[in-house]
Amino acid sequence: MSRDAPRPAPVITDPMFFAAAVPAVFLMGLSKSGFGAGFGALAVPLMALTIPVPQAAAIMLPLLCLADFSGLAALIRQADWRLLRLLIPAGLLGSLIGWASFGLMPVKAVAGVVGAVTLLFVALRLYFPPKADVPVPHRGLGWLLGAASGYTSFIAHAGAPPISFYMLPLKLEPLRFSGTMAVFFTVVNLSKWIPYWQLGLIDLTNLGTSLALGPVVLAGVFTGVRLASRVKPTLFYRLVMAGMVLSGGKLLWDALA
Repeated sequence: MSRDAPRPAPVITDPMFFAAAVPAVFLMGLSKSGFGAGFGALAVPLMALTIPVPQAAAIMLPLLCLADFSGLAALIRQADWRLLRLLIPAGLLGSLIGWASFGLMPVKAVAGVVGAVTLLFVALRLYFPPKADVPVPHRGLGWLLGAASGYTSFIAHAGAPPISFYMLPLKLEPLRFSGTMAVFFTVVNLSKWIPYWQLGLIDLTNLGTSLALGPVVLAGVFTGVRLASRVKPTLFYRLVMAGMVLSGGKLLWDALA
């Protein structure tokens, strides 16, 4: 490199970026605790108001892992390991497909499909609420939606809606729901590091920006863990559904804009 060549900034300095990134990262941390799962899908679209989507995804990856490990310490004992034995291999397969197909399908198209399916699921739940004697979803659906979650997580960090689609009808206790989500996404997010590096998405500026936003994501995680252990299951799942409506609507809006 020439002596006169400018060095990349160690962190993004645009105030408008942080105006969008701070609430986005806090919501992501909140969702990583399991409280308001689905809010996290808003993070990349909000951050992408000021920077390109691939850069937003790269900045989010270290923050996702930090949030995963922070929430994991409090929630790992609550996880449903029988369910995870089904979902984790499916999620890793979806992440691998996302790596192999990265760039072949526009991010907006993926976001639009995820958003539309999420809103459809919420509408069905509202107009046709599940009855007590309804059987649990088939394991094949869990495999399919686990893979879809891994794929959309790799492409746009929007993995929560597909897996929530499968897990909500299981009627898990809030902390068991949160613990299962925490373990699943810890594994899936760790699997993204080598692919993101190979795709050229990880650099010093993005890593420095992630470090600057670290305290914000931790605040979101700890706030969510406290709330999840205090709210009633009925209110908890209403908030999860609200998060899915917001994330689904935002993803669909971005796809159509």
